[in-house]
Amino acid sequence: MNQVIETLLQHRSIRRFTDQPLDREQVEAIVKSAQAASTSSFIQAYSIIGVTDQQKKDKLAEMAGNQAYVAANGHFFVFCADLHRHKIVGDLESADVEDMIESTEKFMVALIDAALAAQNAAIAAESMGLGICYIGGIRNDLEAVKEVLKTPEHVIPLFGMAVGYPDQETDLKPRLPLEHIYMENEYQQDRALFEKQLQDYNQTISEYYEERTGGKRADTWTGQMAKMLGRKTRMYMKEFVEKQQLNKK
Repeated sequence: MNQVIETLLQHRSIRRFTDQPLDREQVEAIVKSAQAASTSSFIQAYSIIGVTDQQKKDKLAEMAGNQAYVAANGHFFVFCADLHRHKIVGDLESADVEDMIESTEKFMVALIDAALAAQNAAIAAESMGLGICYIGGIRNDLEAVKEVLKTPEHVIPLFGMAVGYPDQETDLKPRLPLEHIYMENEYQQDRALFEKQLQDYNQTISEYYEERTGGKRADTWTGQMAKMLGRKTRMYMKEFVEKQQLNKK
């Protein structure tokens, strides 16, 4: 156990922040930490857009489902999968890079690079005593987000991250048990054990919600997931991504 691990294990989403903005030094430290993340073949296929204009933040908050903490925070970052600069690299080097830029493999690389960078940024922010909340809701309407952020072809805004000084105390939400997530040598083959682990986790989550809400809520994790996955949402994504000239081959 050390301070880094303790910071990781204390992660929770913060959805209410004070009105104190991050200073330039904090923003740059977070971005530099993001850039220090591993990147496949040094491709660095992501960009980070810091949104400081309040009107833009308000628009993004509305697009994300009227989440107030998208508009009210210390700083708002948007992490993008980005192969736009690599298209320019091809032009600069007189190289035909289009097939690879449009491939599913490089799209996956860009997604992974952006996610790794974002998690580094999150850990850096939390190590400073700041709170963070990932915002997947910007994917509700990426055409509109694209207009607000002026992103070109080969760029996909993936998610936002609200960062700031916490103005609330939140409980740690229990994760799936380690033995259900971590497997050795091969995937779990015992269906009965697999289901038992899920049922045990359902009990843990139900008790967590019941205590947190004073008995007003006691839903299970599998119930939540079945309900969520039973609704068709953001089904436009494949068409949008291909329109951005990504994941086509």
